[in-house]
Amino acid sequence: MGYRYQKGIPFHKKRFRIIKRCSKKKNYESLDWRWFNHEIFLLGRKFRIAKFHKFFKTDNQQDFNLILLNFTRLNPILNTRAQINELHGHSFHLVTPSPWPIFTSIASFTLLVGVVAYMHRYEDGGLTLLLGLISLISCMAIWWRDVIRESTWQGHHTVIVQRGLRLGFALFILSEIMFFFSVFWAFFHSSLAPSIEIGSVWPPVGLTILNPWEVPFLNTLVLLMSGVTITLAHHCIVNQTKLANLGFLLTIILAIFFTALQGFEYIYAPFEFSDGIYGSTFFFSTGFHGFHVFVGTCFIIVCWIRFNLKHFTKTHHLGFEFAAWYWHFVDVVWLFLFVSIYWWGSLS
Repeated sequence: MGYRYQKGIPFHKKRFRIIKRCSKKKNYESLDWRWFNHEIFLLGRKFRIAKFHKFFKTDNQQDFNLILLNFTRLNPILNTRAQINELHGHSFHLVTPSPWPIFTSIASFTLLVGVVAYMHRYEDGGLTLLLGLISLISCMAIWWRDVIRESTWQGHHTVIVQRGLRLGFALFILSEIMFFFSVFWAFFHSSLAPSIEIGSVWPPVGLTILNPWEVPFLNTLVLLMSGVTITLAHHCIVNQTKLANLGFLLTIILAIFFTALQGFEYIYAPFEFSDGIYGSTFFFSTGFHGFHVFVGTCFIIVCWIRFNLKHFTKTHHLGFEFAAWYWHFVDVVWLFLFVSIYWWGSLS
């Protein structure tokens, strides 16, 4: 059992012995900072010198005075942000050279060639598509693993770096909004002024339209409830309560349930993708939204694993914030899909 000077942050005696050995080193620049930051992360944020003697329990007052002096000198560097300022003179993250950007570009290009070759039924088109997909997923996983290491163990994500990352992810969501704006543009362009080929009416003549108050409405309730549960998990992380795991679990269950209902709807839909402009706009918009739900589900599962590995604190949980932003974006897009395509699009 460890001493807790603050709720949720345990201090273990074993880790204090490690810091005791580290504090005897006079050349602090010779420390392995990656390993040292890992130990600091396990200890928590900042130590209280008032509890220093209690856990070291040295009987030699002279040795204790030397340890206390070294610890006092080392204390400003124990915080990873202060350590970055100490070594680099600034709070920005200078990224080390990485092979993953160029590998990811090659994998993306391979995936694109494979998709085109598969759609045109070229020989080995499916194999090229599969190779590109596996390569892209592998590069993404390894690249994001390095980002997690830089944030969690090396302490490179300072306040200024977090601000830049938030801005970057906000711009990413803005690009997603533009994508779905084009999808809605295609739908309303076809539905507000239907062409003579489909009978000059919307929905087109001869199509049986889904009832928006059956499975689509249930999907709406499920997705809105998942937004509530992920907000619950966020508040539990900030307030350090024990319901965070419950929030993660409920969100993942509701997301999988939504995906299953969407698949059920696709299987039993009375029309297909090839049934004119209505089928193509319907399946394209809802299908891409379903893909975003799948990506968001994987995002939340990774955050749940990281939460149980103690990667998040109440003030530093940037990865989970991005997952929550993404999930709320998925919720809002579905509301627009339900109102425009399912409800308004089914009105004769």
